Amino acid sequence: MSVTATKTIGDAAVHVVGAGLAGSECAWQLARRGVPVVLHEMRPERSTPAHSGGDMAELVCSNSLRSDDPLHAAGLLKREMEVFGSLVIDSARETRVPAGGALAVDRRLFAAEVTRRVESHPLVEVSRREVTQLPEGDVVLATGPLTSDALAEVLLGLLGEDYLYFYDAIAPIVDGESLDMDVLFAASRYGKGGGADYLNAPFTEEQYLAFHQELVSAEVAELKSFEKKLFFEGCLPIEEIARRGVDTPRFGCMKPVGLRAPDGRRPWAVVQLRQEDLAKSHYNLVGFQSRLKWGEQKRVFRMIPGLEKAKFERMGQIHRNTFINAPTHLDRRYRIRECPRIRLAGQITGVEGYLESAATGLAVALYLALERRLSEAGAGEALPPTTAVGALARHLTESSPENFQPANINYGLFGELGGRVRKQHRRAAYADRARCDLLGWADRNGFEPEKELDPVSEAEAIRSRQREMERAREEALDPRTAERAGA
Repeated sequence: MSVTATKTIGDAAVHVVGAGLAGSECAWQLARRGVPVVLHEMRPERSTPAHSGGDMAELVCSNSLRSDDPLHAAGLLKREMEVFGSLVIDSARETRVPAGGALAVDRRLFAAEVTRRVESHPLVEVSRREVTQLPEGDVVLATGPLTSDALAEVLLGLLGEDYLYFYDAIAPIVDGESLDMDVLFAASRYGKGGGADYLNAPFTEEQYLAFHQELVSAEVAELKSFEKKLFFEGCLPIEEIARRGVDTPRFGCMKPVGLRAPDGRRPWAVVQLRQEDLAKSHYNLVGFQSRLKWGEQKRVFRMIPGLEKAKFERMGQIHRNTFINAPTHLDRRYRIRECPRIRLAGQITGVEGYLESAATGLAVALYLALERRLSEAGAGEALPPTTAVGALARHLTESSPENFQPANINYGLFGELGGRVRKQHRRAAYADRARCDLLGWADRNGFEPEKELDPVSEAEAIRSRQREMERAREEALDPRTAERAGA
């Protein structure tokens, strides 16, 4: 069966609650496989503390979907999703902005494109009302980390008291016209992407030490007294990172490695700014999630060279992200064990990140489509844990319930490689094994690939293009250097 089939399979619609990344991807995948969908979204009738509009798949934190390197785990996950015609990845590529080796988007155009595609599909009915009780039949809860109080109570009744949560932080966005371009310089680390995809604010050692001192002593927005200060390690507020040591930011988001100022010298530290839109009218401060009070953010962040007169379009802020204890409650098909007709997708499952959230929505849709086609609950085999999509479910179901924490996709979640593989060859080995196993799974379960999957060959082609670009840059700077390099 082709994944693009639109013949209706079964009469009962699947109710997908939440039109974020996971819900939008899930609804799209189901509809394209002939399964009717009712997609419920309470925005704009009722908003959340983090959203600003009513479009689907609104990105509330960064505008980056992480690395696009085919041999990076995040890059591999993107390509696995593209095999099945991912809505999120295709829309991201349509609305991408320069971001070095990452896939970043114009967040307004991205959300509008996802919304347009979903709303135009004849098998998707969009309901713009809050859901307070679970619908009958197959239900996918993709309500995200900001699940409404009413549905949170429903889940609490199903799962008991072992909810988990962590605090997530959002980075500030500044007006591009308010930046001092005489101080900032354009460059990507190691010349990745277009070679000049980020603006970089260079620090001297003296500037950095003064900035660090103000950062760690600035006032923060306090959490409620009954709530623990629990942050996700992959998205710590910059001030929390700074408190771990004076050099900790310099080995993290402020690292100067791979960057040279126009005078050829490496800065002591840098803050990178990534463009938010194609017009380059807004930039976000990469890695600068923060829970500082807003007045303090303006004061401290204007100490960054080139941002002395920065106009802040959005301040950094924190919000509570709710997720379940997945090893206790979910099976590998994202079904709640106590009530299998209900499936979860997105960050509420305990995955972390835009990309990972969308991937769980895709996986849930594949499983539901198989069940509808084969007329049997739980029909078909689960995605192999040797693939990126399958590795996410492995993390959710095989981690320790006592120490469960959200995770981005990484090769540590995959099934182990057989035999001894040298360190420099491991990524390629993981990626090639994933390619074979995912295509085999798709073939056995009747899914026709929509895009070729060959991450190793793609990575080699990218490296070749980067070498050519580097030779061209050298030649432009000094023809004799290029001749010596060629010799």
